[in-house]
Amino acid sequence: MEQMRETYIGWLRDAHAMEEQALTMMQGMVNRLEHYPQLRARIEQHIAETEGQESELRRLLDGYGESASMVKDAMGKLTAVGQAMSGMFASDEVVKGSLASYTFEHMEIASYRILIAAAGLLSDTQAVEVFRRCLAEEEAMADWLANHSGEITRQFLTRKEMDMPAGR
Repeated sequence: MEQMRETYIGWLRDAHAMEEQALTMMQGMVNRLEHYPQLRARIEQHIAETEGQESELRRLLDGYGESASMVKDAMGKLTAVGQAMSGMFASDEVVKGSLASYTFEHMEIASYRILIAAAGLLSDTQAVEVFRRCLAEEEAMADWLANHSGEITRQFLTRKEMDMPAGR
């Protein structure tokens, strides 16, 4: 059971680092979406959700007498900064950013499903409820991106065709 707990705590730390990375990515992109108000508003909403997720994950770690991994958190943030910086130079940042966000949401969804299974096996019912809430928020964001990708793409291409700033 101790090996199982250690693995679970490692995955919990990974999830915390994942949410730190998500925050850095979204915060790096949101201010460059002035021509996409719906997308910007949804990302701002998800930033608030993600801040709550990060806080809940930290609380769970604290409850186990553990802390977040500073190395994993730093590496995730560094990766996210690189992604945000590369987007600044892409003429189609909004489309590529939406694609990257959709992909990242699905990694988060899979991570929370894994954590739900592990927490259930360890009878950590409090954590299962936290993970289910996080999972629901990630699924909602992925669904929103899927349902709006066509609209975002059309807006981008229309702006580009009219020779207007299209990437942001």
